[in-house]
Amino acid sequence: MPLPRPSLPRPHRHDLLIAFAGFAVGVLFWSYGLYTTGDRVFGQRWAALVPLAAMTGAEVLRRVAPRTALAVGTVALVGDQFTNGNLATVLMFTDVVYAAVVYGTPAQARRVPYTTALVTVATTVTFLVWWQNAIALLVGAITGMLSLLPAVTGSVVRNHREAAEAARLRAEQTALLAEMDRAQAVVAERARMARELHDMVANHLSAIAIHSTAALSLDDPGTTRQALTVIRENSVAGLAEMRRLIGLLRDSGAETEPAATASLAGLDALVAQARANGAASGLRFVLDDARRDGPALPAPVELAAYRIAQEALTNALKHAAPGEVRVALARAHGVLRVTVTSPYGERPGPRAPGSGAGLVGMRERVALLGGSLEAGAVAGNGDDGAGAGRVWRVRAELPVDVSEEERA
Repeated sequence: MPLPRPSLPRPHRHDLLIAFAGFAVGVLFWSYGLYTTGDRVFGQRWAALVPLAAMTGAEVLRRVAPRTALAVGTVALVGDQFTNGNLATVLMFTDVVYAAVVYGTPAQARRVPYTTALVTVATTVTFLVWWQNAIALLVGAITGMLSLLPAVTGSVVRNHREAAEAARLRAEQTALLAEMDRAQAVVAERARMARELHDMVANHLSAIAIHSTAALSLDDPGTTRQALTVIRENSVAGLAEMRRLIGLLRDSGAETEPAATASLAGLDALVAQARANGAASGLRFVLDDARRDGPALPAPVELAAYRIAQEALTNALKHAAPGEVRVALARAHGVLRVTVTSPYGERPGPRAPGSGAGLVGMRERVALLGGSLEAGAVAGNGDDGAGAGRVWRVRAELPVDVSEEERA
């Protein structure tokens, strides 16, 4: 099977136009007898058209094959010196040198200006030694104008183009990074909204689900009235929390009033609410705050600790067996420890289903603060307040700014 022949590069249409225009002008000069020199080795009138045609071919290749175009153009210019000469041939050579720097490889773009500078210096020195006349300086200047000046111009243009391309790439990368940051910010904001919505509403909805199931299961007017009372209280509280969240999400301008942020100061009320919701399930809720007096906790730490305790109490209402649910707080060595233990085992009566989003939200909150979270069944002990039986324990350790404690 014969190998396919490599296809020749297709000349650019602008190069074809430049080559055609240069050849047409050269033929016009030739037809009027406008030559650049006098008698030469090849004094025939048609001889000047041969370098002109070769230089036209170099112009065709100036963009697709700049190295080849420069070699052909150099040979054509040298050959033009042995004829009567044509000004179009000389002018097209300057464009070929310029194109070799602009469109050539980076190595070629670096070498051509140095090479033309050496050629200019060598030509000037050679004619000075040969002629011993100041006219040699004029020849060197003309040589520099025909070779060095186009090469330097091409180098300046290429540097500007590369700088513009680098700026464009930096702008694209900046735009891409900005879009990635925006997407990450949207994802983070959606996750934060999901955590807040779950933590604020799930507790109330779980109590509503448990007590509505109990009201439907037990045919007792007293139990039903108590369950409906709890359902109403949690419905009202859930609606209030929902309105607060909607108010935070809605952009109402400068008239928006600052909303209160959940903190550990409201933990007593949270435990009291859980105690009211879990009375029918045989659960006893105890708050053990062993924190020493010290500097105030950062707002993110207080919010995370409150939400973790809230979610742990909600899970206890859903799944814990009858017994004591203990919420313990301790602060030492720059760490705030939140521990919630509840009896682990079979639970009689109605249970609310769980989705597992609560544990995910707690882990996300702890991870944002650089803390640690443990959740699982462990053996009970005196510290847990649940005797020797197995308990479900949620323990979160949240770092606190130690420098604040040291300053206090």
